[in-house]
Amino acid sequence: MSHYFTEPTGPEKRREIEVRFWDTTWRFTTANEVFSSDGLDLGTAVLLRESAPPAEATRLLDLGCGWGVLAVALASAVPGAIVDAVDVNPRALALADSNAHAHRVADRVRPLTPDAVEPDVQYDEIWSNPPIRIGKAALHDLLLTWLPRLRPGGTARLVIGRNLGADSLQRWLVEQGWRCDRTASAKGFRVFAVRSSEN
Repeated sequence: MSHYFTEPTGPEKRREIEVRFWDTTWRFTTANEVFSSDGLDLGTAVLLRESAPPAEATRLLDLGCGWGVLAVALASAVPGAIVDAVDVNPRALALADSNAHAHRVADRVRPLTPDAVEPDVQYDEIWSNPPIRIGKAALHDLLLTWLPRLRPGGTARLVIGRNLGADSLQRWLVEQGWRCDRTASAKGFRVFAVRSSEN
């Protein structure tokens, strides 16, 4: 069985789903071998429910974008922002692009592999339901790669399952010199706001 963070191996089978958040009903296209292909996963739903879109942002990152729900939501809610939708799964990137077109924000949503992101880009906010199951070492490397791309005063909004090590990850982030505040706890998930300790 292929994991959603690896290259898909089977033929693509797309489907339409309907989800509701921010007092709006949204339609998205998903497919097999992409994270949470059956609908909006509980963690991302908690992140969306507990976090307000950053109205003044100009550059945002959806890290591990999957089929693009966060990228599309942020681009729709923050019309002045460019949103980079980053994933290693090419099928996920194609779906994110398709969903951005369907919601008429494709001019401001950029589906990209990590290597395709310009090295000097900085973000007002990073939103992510990070791929915990890639393993602790790989997760730590992922966060240490992307968190430094926050602009001064920027925030990363992360949702982590409590039973998947949310509290230990919070401690680790603080040990790495980041300020990590729990902003919500619901349905077995923690929502963290991560900022530079200098902010």
